[in-house]
Amino acid sequence: MKKLEKSKLIGNKTIQISGSKSISNRLLILESLFNNIKIGNLSNSQDTQLLKKALGENTETVDIHHAGTAMRFLTSYYSIQEGKTTILTGSKRMKERPIKNLVNALQDLGVEIEYLQNEGFPPLKITGRKITETQVNVPANISSQFITSLLLIAGKLENGLQINLVGEVTSRSYIEMTLDILAKFGIQASFAGNTIKVEPFNENNQLSTVNYEVESDWSSASYFYSIAALGREIIHLKSFYKESTQGDSAITKIYEQFFGIKTTFVEDEHQLTLQPVENFQFPEKIVLDMNNCPDIAQTLCVTAAALKIPFEISGLGTLRVKETDRLLALYNELKKLGTETEITDLTIKSTRFSEPQENISIATYQDHRMAMSFAPFCLIKELNIEEEDVVEKSYPMFWEDLKIILSKN
Repeated sequence: MKKLEKSKLIGNKTIQISGSKSISNRLLILESLFNNIKIGNLSNSQDTQLLKKALGENTETVDIHHAGTAMRFLTSYYSIQEGKTTILTGSKRMKERPIKNLVNALQDLGVEIEYLQNEGFPPLKITGRKITETQVNVPANISSQFITSLLLIAGKLENGLQINLVGEVTSRSYIEMTLDILAKFGIQASFAGNTIKVEPFNENNQLSTVNYEVESDWSSASYFYSIAALGREIIHLKSFYKESTQGDSAITKIYEQFFGIKTTFVEDEHQLTLQPVENFQFPEKIVLDMNNCPDIAQTLCVTAAALKIPFEISGLGTLRVKETDRLLALYNELKKLGTETEITDLTIKSTRFSEPQENISIATYQDHRMAMSFAPFCLIKELNIEEEDVVEKSYPMFWEDLKIILSKN
């Protein structure tokens, strides 16, 4: 358990955040498939290290523990390893996270995949084969990682792949980020309407080795936006790009609009500064669709709860099937901060504010984002964070970095 005493923010400190987990995991799959990538500033997250380890092993059974991204990306990756049979498994929670839509798509492409325990869930037995089919239909409102999983292998298929998205697209920015990465390595793709088409990679036009410096993780940056919003002091973050392809870079506009945190970039140093606006007038209510950046919803809800700003957040359907049911977790834990909410399958809405509980202890439900999104509340009141080690999944240095910018009040 991590005890966080009531703290104040020390201004003008600089934090170097590790490379984006989302970008790093995509690059590791492409590196293994195409062998023309050298990766710099690779994420030090547990998820990325588990994926890297799995790709370096030559075993029949691969256990990726809690790493959901690895489960999804490797399902497609092992599907095209011709003649190789792989059993892909994970933790107890991983075996409760649905993967049926991705498996259905791969089966439609002719891949042999079996469920070894419960229909629609890991563990999986995957028999790799050569895919020659050219089109597949996929529900558009599923996790963007399912779609990205298919996109990462598409350039390796001899006929490429057309993905027809059926319905309204969820987390479009993550799909676009994947396509941007593919383009950097000479894999041609288009995204028009609800159709994504990836051309087969021409091995004769093999690019020379590409050096890719991974931008730092915007999801991790979000916790410092929350701290700046509550502590009202300047924070500097490295290494970030103004024209980022990460969907969670939406945090810059969201926190400027609702919390008065202005972002300025020093582009040649890849550094940004979080500058609180003096005498900022907080809104009477926050109404926001976070369909394109659901991973920062927990951070925003805690910031709004700490400032007692009513909020109504929509577009959160994917949060039900993350490391935990994040909407239910928010409903439970925000009560401890004095914030009552109503939740549906897609939304969370504050209904009443009262004084925080005494002796607050935040349950994390083995979810790294629950731990880190609630941590900034220590600027309001001391609290404990249970299962403090869960941060290793995405941001192992989080507690150490927090020490740099916080002091006892």
